[in-house]
Amino acid sequence: DRLGVVDDKGKEIYSDKVGLLIARSLSHKKKAKFIVDVKSTGLFQSDKLLKKNQNKVIYWKTGHSYIKRKVKQEKALAGFEKSGHFFFNKPIGLGYDDGIMSAIQTCKILNTNNKKISEIVDSLPKTYQSPTMAPYCDDKKKYLVIDNLSKSISKLFKNNKKIAGRKIIKINKINGIRFTLQDSSWGLIRASSNKPSLVVVVESNVSNLDMKHIFKFIDRLLKKTGQIGRYDQKI
Repeated sequence: DRLGVVDDKGKEIYSDKVGLLIARSLSHKKKAKFIVDVKSTGLFQSDKLLKKNQNKVIYWKTGHSYIKRKVKQEKALAGFEKSGHFFFNKPIGLGYDDGIMSAIQTCKILNTNNKKISEIVDSLPKTYQSPTMAPYCDDKKKYLVIDNLSKSISKLFKNNKKIAGRKIIKINKINGIRFTLQDSSWGLIRASSNKPSLVVVVESNVSNLDMKHIFKFIDRLLKKTGQIGRYDQKI
């Protein structure tokens, strides 16, 4: 029910980038909708081909059932979750997460482009993504922590404050809070739905160092709460 892709150089490709490639290959179906979870790359909302074909991208709650339900409600052509669950509606699929169909769609991209998968991925705008990081936070407190952080970041947005030298231009509160900066770099903080932790993801369009600067901003906010423990991994 999931798809994982390793390129011809032995490098793992994050599933949101694979989802973007599939969305681009299906974008000729004008005005088609695509659902992606809030942990996914910002390239979905800035992609020129998706915009040209008037495709609509909706960032939604992370989670198998949330994405599946939203794909059905919106009558979207496809939905992509960063964990590798990809959903396809008719005429491609039947609405459920289908690893085989996901693999077929990826093979079609290779066949159409007649290029190696590494070359196709390299043709996308370069971004610098963090792994999905999970700092410990008690189950009874994590949603309150996220609510308070959401208020703090919303206040920064309202007052035109800068993060890593750029203003926040958009916030999404559908699942925690995802803030987007002027150059479309972004950060996400949300509560894990299945363990006592938060979820932190960052993506920069500038550099690996800039990605770390955005993460440090988030990390400072988290430490101020006094409710955060060790991360499972850190950049």
